Amino acid sequence: MSNTTETVNICGLKRKDFQTTVNGKQTDLYILKNNQGNEVAITNYGGAIVAIMVPDKNGKHANVIQGHDNIQDVINSPEPYLSTLIGRYGNRICRGKFQLNGKQYELAINNGPNSLHGGKRGWNAKVWEALQMNDRSVVLKYVSPYGEEGYTGEVRVTVVYTFTDENELVIEYMATTNKKTILNLTSHGFFSLQGIANPTPDILNQVCEINADYYLPIDETSIPTGEIRFVEGTPFDFRKPKPVGQDIDDPNDEQIKNGAGYDHCYVLNKKEEGELSFAARICEPVSGRTMEVYTTEPGVQLYSDNWADGYAGQHGATFPRRSGICFECQHFPDSPNHPYFPSVVLRPGEEYKQKTVYKFGVELV
Repeated sequence: MSNTTETVNICGLKRKDFQTTVNGKQTDLYILKNNQGNEVAITNYGGAIVAIMVPDKNGKHANVIQGHDNIQDVINSPEPYLSTLIGRYGNRICRGKFQLNGKQYELAINNGPNSLHGGKRGWNAKVWEALQMNDRSVVLKYVSPYGEEGYTGEVRVTVVYTFTDENELVIEYMATTNKKTILNLTSHGFFSLQGIANPTPDILNQVCEINADYYLPIDETSIPTGEIRFVEGTPFDFRKPKPVGQDIDDPNDEQIKNGAGYDHCYVLNKKEEGELSFAARICEPVSGRTMEVYTTEPGVQLYSDNWADGYAGQHGATFPRRSGICFECQHFPDSPNHPYFPSVVLRPGEEYKQKTVYKFGVELV
């Protein structure tokens, strides 16, 4: 823990507003700062990122990630995954069932007929042990007990957030297990590059590029059909930059209908498995802010915040439908039930590792 004196932060968040006890564990707020004078604020409840303060083309700071300004609102958020860490399994598992070693496991059903983001109380709703190493980085740790939410094995996980002088928010994940299990971790940041506000502007004019030739079509319950489909000639083609809103409501596309917009996993173009490579880029034309995404993961879920209803967030901001955009770097949804998807199995003696980078900048055009 850093010292208890309250320092002035440009995000306007107060540490005491994030301090409480949940199931005997202390929650707190951790502020990361770089030499550019920018900030990232994180709480150890769910590893939620509650602020990313970066400048626009005129040097004016704003918070570009959706969050709350006190711990009770984080805990009780209408969007339980708002900019949190997700585990044990990011995204959906069909009907909450999968087989491992010939045994069938059954998980909590919490999203239509399926299991989503680790179950009813996933890692987004846990208090992580936290240690702020320095001004730039904080280390979060959690031990997920055997049987939690129906998953096998005890999993020990470490997540390190680092904010570099190049305005990169680097998220590194490491995990081990004592019994063969499945694992798929991600960070569910809801990014609003124009800055959160009342109301937060929509994302439809933001120009997006995704480094993927293929994506995973879904059924009407948002489970991958198993097909890996070429993006060409579909609303899902972001190989060349285009506005997010250009095809988001295409009335003739079944996949747009199934996702109520974009809520699909892209198969990232990779030269080799596990390489840290470019995944996506977004540019917000009013502020000039940009964000680039790099990841070692094979996929990224593009989610266009299709279900928000204008609920209240930090400092009086409101979050209407499609006011945020998510790039959730991960393995594919429902992988345990699709043998030819990249494996999500973790065995004793192995280490799960992944790295994702969100790099912020400005375009002066």
